[in-house]
Amino acid sequence: MRNFLTWFSAFIITIAAAYYQRKTGPTYPKSCIIEVNDSAREVNLVRSLGLDERPEVRLRTDDTTMKATLYYKRYKTTDDYQASEFTYRTYPVKSFIMNRIFNITEEKGFYAEVPRQPPAGKIQYYFEITDSKGTTTYLKENPVVIRFKGAVPASILSPHIILMFLAMLFSTLAGLMSVFRHPKFRKYSLWTLATLFLGGMILGPLVQKYAFGEFWTGVPFGWDLTDNKTLIAFVFWIIAVIMNRKKERPAYVILASVVLLLVFSIPHSVFGSELDYVSGEVTQGLIFIFSFRIFKNS
Repeated sequence: MRNFLTWFSAFIITIAAAYYQRKTGPTYPKSCIIEVNDSAREVNLVRSLGLDERPEVRLRTDDTTMKATLYYKRYKTTDDYQASEFTYRTYPVKSFIMNRIFNITEEKGFYAEVPRQPPAGKIQYYFEITDSKGTTTYLKENPVVIRFKGAVPASILSPHIILMFLAMLFSTLAGLMSVFRHPKFRKYSLWTLATLFLGGMILGPLVQKYAFGEFWTGVPFGWDLTDNKTLIAFVFWIIAVIMNRKKERPAYVILASVVLLLVFSIPHSVFGSELDYVSGEVTQGLIFIFSFRIFKNS
């Protein structure tokens, strides 16, 4: 029973942290309530697009009496906003799981096209809806931002996601076992280090390369938060494993477990790779924000 509770607790904590990380990340679809002909509905606005995907923004509503216009421009530039009209379209859904399990074979809604950007390029947008009550503008003061990325092969992305989840799970498990002095905490410390190495330090850079053209954009080459938080967690786990090689020192495992949980609870892609439209170079968010402010003040 004690082993079951430890595993169960580790699993729940890991799921909660992973959900929070994804839900709060800047590339997770933005929820917005729109009102069309006195009917309120929630739409999820795209904030991440692969170069192999249709470069479109979707408003999921079946009220074809409305009209809508999207206004977009390149992120953090002095460009003027361009207009793109929403049109009602139906697309087939080509997914075995969606077709056979959920019985979803098509998706409908209003779609507006935006210009496809290079990897790490960004588009900011807002939109207007016109119905029988008039025209309403949404998100003009706080535009939604889409980041574009290259296509990552499933053979690399899938094992990366699985291994990183396992690293979080084993890390939490080892930490809990250390608290209760479970004799197997050192075993799962090794499993944590192994999965973190394979998923974060080997497959992680490959994902980064396919998505944004660079293997590593963390220290010492940049300030990409995703790369750096992986590096921080990896260093702490190396120390924890080394310190427990000859003698049980659970405090190091507890510390490494807490550090990994904290750093991986940071929203994914915060201060990630970003295309500087002035220089044409891909940089990281913190550096780009600093340089953009200098550019505006000069």
